[in-house]
Amino acid sequence: MSILIDKTSRLIVQGITGRDGRFHASRMKAYGTHVVGGTSPGKGGELADGIPVFNTVREAVWKTAADTSVIFVPAPLAKDAMMEAADAGIKLVVCITEGVPTLDVVEAYSYIRRKGAHLIGPNCPGLISPGRSLVGIMPTMIFREGSTGVISRSGTLTYEVVYNLTEKGLGQSTAVGVGGDPVVGLYYRELLEMFENDPGTDAIALIGEIGGDAEERAAEYIRDHVTKPVTAFIAGQQAPPGKQMGHAGAIISSGSGTAAEKIAAFEAVGVPVAREPGQIPELLRSRR
Repeated sequence: MSILIDKTSRLIVQGITGRDGRFHASRMKAYGTHVVGGTSPGKGGELADGIPVFNTVREAVWKTAADTSVIFVPAPLAKDAMMEAADAGIKLVVCITEGVPTLDVVEAYSYIRRKGAHLIGPNCPGLISPGRSLVGIMPTMIFREGSTGVISRSGTLTYEVVYNLTEKGLGQSTAVGVGGDPVVGLYYRELLEMFENDPGTDAIALIGEIGGDAEERAAEYIRDHVTKPVTAFIAGQQAPPGKQMGHAGAIISSGSGTAAEKIAAFEAVGVPVAREPGQIPELLRSRR
């Protein structure tokens, strides 16, 4: 089993005629994702690697019954792209674009929720259910089908943790990169709930980083609602206060959001925290 995407997902690629959209559309199609179309205003009727191109998302959904969208458009256009997808009936919107203004994300996310859809991202690598479907830019060769759910704020740390899991024989049910911006769509709480309810997931690896209080709130949710074993890793343990580390959301401010606080929150509810990513597989094995 998996969460959010599987072999039945029908994907359109917004921005498919651009460099990144075309490249990753081909990769997702080659992996086995059911890429049913793409959009690029003014280029409807063309083909991109054999994938039909439409002028609008509404037209694409009408002609292909798409239910999922991945967005590769410039940051100034991302808000409209996200809202267009939800307005057309797309149920899962995945925005890869980085540099989207925070207020644009706030507006788009609110609109998407009102439409009853889910948002992943922006500024994220997307998600993958190994052996079933890829929606995004994750390197497929390191993933292996299995039963460990992965949630991460960091794209590259997702890959490092997954590589270690796969090397130790722990495959993944679904891996989700939520994005590192101050405001994003689905986050730890919602995804923890999905993995808790997924019969194909028997353990969860959670990768956090400094900044904000999402990890602390995730720890509270795990304490009250999650019965499956969870192991965490917090990036930025050596970051000085007030210093932004990589992601726009990875900044310690007003004395909060430190790695020590996040680690303490997890350990207080019985979630072991790895000191380095390579320790996660053994910590998960010890709790199964």
